[in-house]
Amino acid sequence: MNIKLIVFACMVGGLMFALTSFTRNADKSTLYDFKAKTIDGKDFDFSTLKGKKVLIVNTASLCGNTPQYADLEKLYKEYGGAHFTIIGFPANNFGSQEPGSNSEIHEFCTKNYGVTFQMMQKISVKGDSIHPLYSWLTEKSLNGVQDSPVTWNFQKFLIDENGNWAGVLTPKESVLEDRVIKWIKGNK
Repeated sequence: MNIKLIVFACMVGGLMFALTSFTRNADKSTLYDFKAKTIDGKDFDFSTLKGKKVLIVNTASLCGNTPQYADLEKLYKEYGGAHFTIIGFPANNFGSQEPGSNSEIHEFCTKNYGVTFQMMQKISVKGDSIHPLYSWLTEKSLNGVQDSPVTWNFQKFLIDENGNWAGVLTPKESVLEDRVIKWIKGNK
C-alpha cells in the first residue's frame, strides 16, 4: 500500500472517530433537559437550576426514613440558595408508604418538618411508569456514569453545577455527612 494512502486512511478514520465522539457528547442528557410539576401543580424546568448543585431525593410520609425530612431541611436552610438546592419527589413505590394526595403530602411536610425546599408532584421512581428524570438518574446508558436503581425511600442523587450526575447516597445515609457538606462547598 502507498504511504500517502495509509496516512489519508488514518486521517479519515481519526476524523470519523472525532465526529462520533462529538455526536455522543452532544446527545448526552443533563438535569437541564427535564421538566416536572411542583407539588402545587406548576411547571418546573430544571434548566432554571443552571450553576447550582442539586440534591434530588424520593420521599415518603409513612416510612422509617421519613424523619430525614428534618436533616434535609437543616441542610437546605444552611446551604440552600444561589449555589445549592434540594428537590423532593414523593413516591409510593415502596411499601405504599406515600399514599396521600399532593396537597396532603405538602401539608404533612410543612406541618411536621417545616419543609421549605422544593417538593414536586408525586411520581414513580421505578418500574414501567418511572418518571423520565428518574430513568436518567438510575440508568448509566442515560446519565453516562452509573446504574443506580432506587432501592427504597429517601435515596439521594447528587447533581453537579453543570447538570451532570455526580453521585448517590443510599436511603439510610445522612445528608449531613462530611462528604456531602464537602461536595456542596466544592471541596474534594
